[in-house]
Amino acid sequence: MMSLKPGDKVPDFVLTDQNGNSQQSKSIKGKALVLFFYPKDDTPGCTAEACSFRDSYKEFKDLGAMVWGVSSDSESSHSEFSNRYSLPFPLLSDSQNSLRNAFGVPKVLGFLPGRVTYVVDNTGIIISVFSNLLNGPAHVEEALLVLKKLRDKK
Repeated sequence: MMSLKPGDKVPDFVLTDQNGNSQQSKSIKGKALVLFFYPKDDTPGCTAEACSFRDSYKEFKDLGAMVWGVSSDSESSHSEFSNRYSLPFPLLSDSQNSLRNAFGVPKVLGFLPGRVTYVVDNTGIIISVFSNLLNGPAHVEEALLVLKKLRDKK
């Protein structure tokens, strides 16, 4: 299984979010996307990461980026998680791990789903991949840094 890397195109996908809405890669054209894969709803590290994305959400929007979280949890689990922490972005339910596999997100210790964030530019090309299992909030800082560099290039 090959991991996607900067310069690769995002594969086409359609998954449902915590509200039962279909979210698809085709709808991101013209906008940047921060796609963060996380292991599990309501675990301490994932909660810290999701809340960091929530707390910086306005900054992501101001930079013209959408934020989507992805884990293998069910829509109902995502819904409870999202409501509990007032998360303003879609959480995609990847119950078959099809998207995780398409991106080549590695497992940690052979069984734990990895924590990897992809920043995708407005043409659907991956411009940054950040992997850090233990520091969820670092994913937010890294994604913001990449988006600011992208903005400053224009």
